[in-house]
Order: sequence, then C-alpha cells, then structure tokens
Amino acid sequence: MRKNPILVLATVLLSSVCLPITLTGASIALSPITADLGADLAAVQWVVNGYNATFAGFMLAGGSLADLFGRRRVYAAGVGLFAAGGLVSAFAGDILLLNLARAAAGIGAAAAGAAGGALLAASFHGAARTRVFGLFGTTLGLGLAFGPSISGLIVDAYGWRAVFGSTAVAGLLVLFLVPLLPESRDPGDRRLDLPGMITFTGALVLLIAGFVEGPSLGWDSPVVLTAFAAFAVLFTAFVVIERRAAHPMLDLQLLAGRRFLGVSLAAGAIVCVLVPLLVYLPSYLTAVLGMTPGQAGITLIVLTGPTLVLPTLTGLAARWVPPSAIVLAAVALSGVGAVWLTTIGPGASTASIAGPMLTIGAGMGMSIGLVDGIAISSAPAGRVGTAGGMFNTFRLVSETIAIAVFGAVIAAVTGDRLAGPAFTDGMHAVLWSMAGLSLVTLVAVAVLLRPGPSGERREEPAGDLAVSPAQDGAGRT
Repeated sequence: MRKNPILVLATVLLSSVCLPITLTGASIALSPITADLGADLAAVQWVVNGYNATFAGFMLAGGSLADLFGRRRVYAAGVGLFAAGGLVSAFAGDILLLNLARAAAGIGAAAAGAAGGALLAASFHGAARTRVFGLFGTTLGLGLAFGPSISGLIVDAYGWRAVFGSTAVAGLLVLFLVPLLPESRDPGDRRLDLPGMITFTGALVLLIAGFVEGPSLGWDSPVVLTAFAAFAVLFTAFVVIERRAAHPMLDLQLLAGRRFLGVSLAAGAIVCVLVPLLVYLPSYLTAVLGMTPGQAGITLIVLTGPTLVLPTLTGLAARWVPPSAIVLAAVALSGVGAVWLTTIGPGASTASIAGPMLTIGAGMGMSIGLVDGIAISSAPAGRVGTAGGMFNTFRLVSETIAIAVFGAVIAAVTGDRLAGPAFTDGMHAVLWSMAGLSLVTLVAVAVLLRPGPSGERREEPAGDLAVSPAQDGAGRT
C-alpha cells in the first residue's frame, strides 16, 4: 500500500543529489588529499575510481536486489552504507582506508540509486510518474552542475574532509525518513544473476586496477599483467554466462540492434570527454592556473551548466530536426571542445577556457534525455526495462573506464604528479585522445544510425521515453 508519495519523492531526491556531489567533490579534493595524506597519484586516483567502479558494477545488481528483497529495505541499506562510507572517508588517516571507504560508498550509492528509482516508480503512475522522473533527472543534473562549485567552496572553507562528511550527514538525515516510506517488491519470478554480477564487477575492477597501477608499477609488472589477464578471463566468462542465463543481468542481444548500439556508443563517447574532465580539470586549474579549489569549482559551472538548460531545448528542437542528427552534433561538439581546450596552458584566463568548456558541456546537454529516449524506443516493447538498465550501465562503465585510462595517461606523462609543466603535456595528451575517440565514434554512429533501405523510423526524442519506468532501476549520476 502506498503511503505519502510526496514524502517518497522528497526523500529520494535528497539522497539522489548527494550521489553526483560526492563524485565531483572527490575530484575537487584530489590535490589537498595528495598533500595531506602524502599519497602518490596512483593511490589518490582510487578515491574517484574506487567509488565509480563499485557504483557502475553494482547498479544493476542493486535494482535486482530491490525487486527481490524489498525496495525500501535495499534503499535503506544503500543509504546507510553510503553514509558510513562518507563518515569513514571524512576521518580517514591514510589513503588505503579512504579508498576502501570510497569503494563501500559506491556500492551503497548503487543500491540507493537503483532502489530509490524503483520506489518512485511504485509510488507514482501515469503522467505523475513522468513528471516525477523529470524531477529525478533534474536533481541529478543539479548535483552534477553545481557539485564542483559547492565542493570547492566547502574545501576552501573547511578542508577536503568536509566534502565527504557533508554528504554523509545528508545520508543520515535520509535514514530517519526511511521508516515512513512504503515497502514493495516485484511479485514476478525474478532471480539474481549472481554469477553475472561477480564476473562483471570483478572484470571492471581488474581492468581499472591495471590502468591505475600501470604507470607506477610499470606496464610489464607481474601485478599489472595479471590484472589485465584476469580481466580478460572474467569478461569472457561474463559474456558466456549472460548468453546462457535464463535471467541475464545484461541482455547482450540488444547490441545487435544498430540504433541501440549507435546511441550507446554516442552516449559513451560523450561522457568519456566530460566526466574525466570533471575529475582531473579541477587539479589542473589549481596546480597550473593557480586557482583555489573554490574558484576551480565555480569555473566548472561553465562545463556543467549546459546540462541544465539544453535537454529541454533539444527536446523541442527534435520536433523539427532528426534526433539522429542531434546525436551526431553532440558527439562532434564534445570532440571539438576537447581540441579547442588543447590551446589552453599556463597563464590562461578563466575567460579563455570558457569557450571550449561550454562547447563540451553543450555536447553533453544536447544528449541528455534524447539518447535515452532513442535507445529505449529502439528496443522491443517487452524489453524496454532491460534496454534502459543496459543503456545506463553502458554509460556508467564507459565513464569509469575513461577516468582510469586518461588518469593513466596523465600519470605516465607527469611521473605520478598532478603538478609542474608536465601536467599541461599530460592534459593535452588526454584531450587529443578524447578528440580521437570522438572522431572514431562519430563515424561509427553515423553508419549505425543512417536510414535503412525502407527509410528511417523517426525516434521518440524525449517526453515519456526519457523518463520511462525502464530507467527506474538504473538512474544515472
């Protein structure tokens, strides 16, 4: 039985805004953490990578657990683990404990995000559900857009520990409201794909470990080679398991659809440009351009601000412009912005970096909602839920791997230091890599989304599809 749906909405929105803030907050705090804990770059990268890897790896599992054991129960467990991880992070005295706490917080965030979306879906129906998920997406966007500036001001005023402590306190407030939320579960015969979850998460963590540790240990190190080899084994096992499972965690057959594969690649390429910049650009702005963490955070609003405005405008434009053309334009803008940003170096003013950052942000803003709608509408009617979950997981995994890979490039060029002239060389190498990825993706997506012999069916751009119940269990950060 449903209880106060407005209370459900307020509670889930409060927890949801914390999820992107804790990612961007960790990014703003990388330099202070390095100085305070005396850690090298490889260890500090796990502050971000550990959280992102467990968040991406457990997202679909969190949705399945919520359906099986109760959405409120899994939501409470997720919020509790997220808050506990934040508290331990705030008081951690060494980098190992901080990284373990961040990984635990990522698991909690995945459970809270997936179960929170399911709670909203169970509490609202029809047009109300569409409006509510619009608010849900807007809240995540607000956390992404203003997270860097909020975190930067907190670091300036209270230090890096306060970034983790503040989100933990918000999580504790949410826990007090959990007993007032309704409980629900899926009455169908669903099973947890435990082998798929273990092999998928294990493969992702090992791949990231190889890239993070490679620059410091050496790419021919037995540890690094073992990590990559184990990744290959686990990923192969994951594919075999998913192809044979009666209730697979990911339906790999969806990738056979040209349209679904095309928009998935486009979404992955776009986040592979924006999200790693959210992680490493704050350190560059402070170490090379001399900004304070607060100033760096405020500057990043230029990068994230378009994500608040453009989704609505793009939805209107899609009535007259083919959605496929908008997707291609979004990928192109991301690549152009990355190339433009390579012209920035020591001594650059805030005004000079506004153009490229705004261009990259525009690419992201144009794609939000639109690519989700196209991906979901391209799936058969009975598999839209699976398509939504798989699409969001693909995007999360893409950004997680990109953070690790581009971090490895920076570490290799700078000698494990986020400082000095080599930092500019490292950033430029990353930006050119982003541009190359965007170009290759642009060509692939153009081929995959081209009209077939019988003409291209017009995709539903945004509207209900962009906030479909298919996304309930896999809302993005």
